[in-house]
Amino acid sequence: MAHPLPSPTRSDLEFSTSELSGALGDSVTVLPLLVALAATTTVSLPHVLVGFGVFQLVWGLYYGLPLSVEPMKALIGLAIVGSLSYAELAAAGLLAGVVLLGVGSLGLVGYLQRVVGEPVIRGVQLAVALLLFEAAVDLSVGAPGVAAAGLAVVGALALAGYRQSSVLVVLALGGVAAIFAAGVPTPRVPAAELFPAGAPTLSAAAIEGTVAQLGMTVGNAAIATALLCGDLYDRDISADRLSQSMGVTCLTAIPFGGVPMCHGSGGLAGKYAFGARTAGANVLLGLGYVALALVATGALLAAFPVALLGVLLVVVAIELGRAAFAPISVADTRALCLVVGVGVVGLAANVGVAFVLGAVAFWLLSRYA
Repeated sequence: MAHPLPSPTRSDLEFSTSELSGALGDSVTVLPLLVALAATTTVSLPHVLVGFGVFQLVWGLYYGLPLSVEPMKALIGLAIVGSLSYAELAAAGLLAGVVLLGVGSLGLVGYLQRVVGEPVIRGVQLAVALLLFEAAVDLSVGAPGVAAAGLAVVGALALAGYRQSSVLVVLALGGVAAIFAAGVPTPRVPAAELFPAGAPTLSAAAIEGTVAQLGMTVGNAAIATALLCGDLYDRDISADRLSQSMGVTCLTAIPFGGVPMCHGSGGLAGKYAFGARTAGANVLLGLGYVALALVATGALLAAFPVALLGVLLVVVAIELGRAAFAPISVADTRALCLVVGVGVVGLAANVGVAFVLGAVAFWLLSRYA
């Protein structure tokens, strides 16, 4: 499917407070995972941040909208809990990149999009929203007072008509607290080298992790994101094209110290929720990631009050949950049940498993109901 030309009535590159606020709305789903990954593996955090910065710029300018660039959450999660070493994580990311580039080039993701059915994709969106909310709670329980203060700030600014700017205020407060606790770091340019944190190692665990991740990526990062591009930005971008761009991202970034990256409906909803409407958000965020890479230390990022990031994840989860139900008629009981069912299974088990079970249920209902 061809990528449409930019609309002559809308600029695809603007720089404003809303674009900056929207850009930061995407980062709140990224930074907590990167901090945890850096604390539990041998990953080079500066190299990872450079990878995110570069591909925020690349895909924002290529697609002409604030497309998200996120960690592959299943693989990153397995690495954080110790099920994958960094070497296995790198191998899994390269394998995922090959598969995504191949299925996208062959048009197989678009075929799945036509076969699976919209309620299943909406259910994937709901599952991601629920997972984001669960992550928000996990981030906040350690410091409920800080979380309550952050919610109070967001609520007060929203009531005053500055909902989109609330993320800037909350993140600014957290940044000041982190610098106060860890001190001002000395800037340093990451070394340009191949596999700075170690060469990839293919293993059975890496292959299993890749399979689990691909189920989630096809459902959320390709199909659901393509659907959300139409819902939020009125842009016709195929799931196959998104699959190809994710494959290129993984195969290019990982050899230079990056981690497996994908697009995602959660990050896209986050950018939209906080005001991003053009690729200017990606330019700002990309430059911000590169700047952060120059001063990135585990101590500085670990000192950021994660409870405040949890507050922002709540806002993103609400926006994505609303998008999941918005096009579904209340009278369509079957569709609503599929959306809720896929969402609950995704939360309780795995988004990939929920996607497959939802697709089977949709096929059975379409054939026999």
